[in-house]
Amino acid sequence: MAHPTRDSLDSALARILTEKPDPRASWFALTEGDRLFSAGDPADTFYVLQSGRLGVFIPREGQPSEFIGIVHPGTPVGEMAMLADTAHTANVVALRDSEVIALPREAFYELSRSHPDLMAEVARVMIRRNRQKGSNDFPTAHGFVAARAQPIRPFVEAIHAAIEAEGYRVRIIDRDATTLAADWFARIEDAHDFVLYVAEADEPAWANLCARQVDRLFIVGDPENAPPAKATKRNGDSELVQQLTDLILLSKTPVGQRHPCKPWLDAMSPGRWFHCQDGSAHDAHRMARVITGASVGLVLSGGGARAYAHIGVLRALNDAKIPVDFLGGSSMGGIIAAGPALGWTQEELEARIHDVFVRKDPLSDIALPLVALTRANKLQNLLQEAYGDLAIEDMPLPFFAVSANLTTGRIEVHREGLLREALRASVAIPGLIPPFVRNGQVLVDGAVLRNFPSDVMRRFNRGPMIGSDVSQTRGVNAEQLENPPSWWRWIMSGAWKQGPPIVSVLMRAATLSTSAELAEARAETDVLIMPRPEGIDIREWKAFEPTVAAGEMAAKAALAQIDRPIADLRRPAPKPVVAAPEISIEAAVASPVRAALARLLPQRKPPQTVDHR
Repeated sequence: MAHPTRDSLDSALARILTEKPDPRASWFALTEGDRLFSAGDPADTFYVLQSGRLGVFIPREGQPSEFIGIVHPGTPVGEMAMLADTAHTANVVALRDSEVIALPREAFYELSRSHPDLMAEVARVMIRRNRQKGSNDFPTAHGFVAARAQPIRPFVEAIHAAIEAEGYRVRIIDRDATTLAADWFARIEDAHDFVLYVAEADEPAWANLCARQVDRLFIVGDPENAPPAKATKRNGDSELVQQLTDLILLSKTPVGQRHPCKPWLDAMSPGRWFHCQDGSAHDAHRMARVITGASVGLVLSGGGARAYAHIGVLRALNDAKIPVDFLGGSSMGGIIAAGPALGWTQEELEARIHDVFVRKDPLSDIALPLVALTRANKLQNLLQEAYGDLAIEDMPLPFFAVSANLTTGRIEVHREGLLREALRASVAIPGLIPPFVRNGQVLVDGAVLRNFPSDVMRRFNRGPMIGSDVSQTRGVNAEQLENPPSWWRWIMSGAWKQGPPIVSVLMRAATLSTSAELAEARAETDVLIMPRPEGIDIREWKAFEPTVAAGEMAAKAALAQIDRPIADLRRPAPKPVVAAPEISIEAAVASPVRAALARLLPQRKPPQTVDHR
């Protein structure tokens, strides 16, 4: 099946170059992992990808670069910066061995003036890319490479069946394709929505080819055994390419009974990791959602006692049978998100949060305020009791918590290490709870820098994102601040158990975001839920039921506005079915522009880029 964008632009370029070769045009090859250009480089060249795939990454200060999409063959790259005469804003790296045609900017403009159809084709690509953002730039070729002795083909076939059940055309490619030409793989990928490459442990040559052929690579290991001394990995720019290398820990042993997975993370340095069980249809469907862009991420804001509303949001999502695949949050939102990430049922989550925060009140150990108003001993003991020595990386579902690093001035994203320590840092409201110090770094409440960390969730999940945000609901009792009670009345009324009114000020100040920051964070979500627990103070830990009810009501109202399944909000539509014979090696013809390039254009080395990280 022809790729319309590729064929139209390729045909225009081939015709122009054949009619009148331009000595300034050139062709070069990129090896998997090579950079085409970096953010900050001058955009003085018009590039068109001829074969292979390129990944686009946006640099983030103090955080890993964010993968935002894929450049497919026949598509220009970096053309918007070139046309605007600005520097490139992204890092572009080859995800597989690729071929690129390059035209200096002046040559491109001259050709465009004499061949208006060239500029018209470029404009069509830019418009189509903007309209189809989130679908055409989605990874479609995935590799599954075994790093364990047991076969992984049955698990991949279960994922294949789950993807196919959603109406997609999907194909598994195994070592029988080892000797086929690169153009055959390209045409197979054009003819299918998703292609799954699978390599067993005894197929090292094919495994290496798979790693060089796919958009995203899954290393499949067994947590009950040590990682292999030498495993298949991607080449080149490790900081970028490793983000597109994931680890699946697949075993017959249930997740809660497995050995720690830290040795595997140290050996593989994956961008993400998933715990799956052999023979589990549930896990096969979960990975199918991840691959097709249907995996749901849930991000929860901080907000003190008002964050109880997130429990009501989870109740509504459970009632609507919406599976959640990635979870994360800041401050109290992180504590609540940890429950479903650990596999807790809704009933267990509500019972545990009620027990810890309503019945036991972990912030009631008021202290002489040398560092903070509480000692946090009670909080630390309750976190130890609830989570023990459980590590975040061993949780059944991907999870993160956010804290603010006062030493570096940046956010700290906790994806590994002891869960209780991450949550202790994430809720350390300055002035109320003492900072958490780890390895010389002073960590406080994540809400100080990122109360609604939707941008962090987007780094790990390309599928739909649901956000529950209570950060701007009014949570400070103005009357109590204007007319604070006398000491004796404050003690006699029992209000001392909530802490003095200054607690509200400290908690609200810690969770206050600027309008611009909040608008940007909310814009990242696909479904935004904003519970309004009216009249509930930010430190009113006893107001459990009404706050949960407010969250449930807000979630049901937001879900009622969605006119299609949540899973369909971001995943690409299946390609139209075109009757065609089974693609064979004979059908794998080179694109017309590549044939022209081979005859007419000089070959040169890839451009030398400067790393502006």
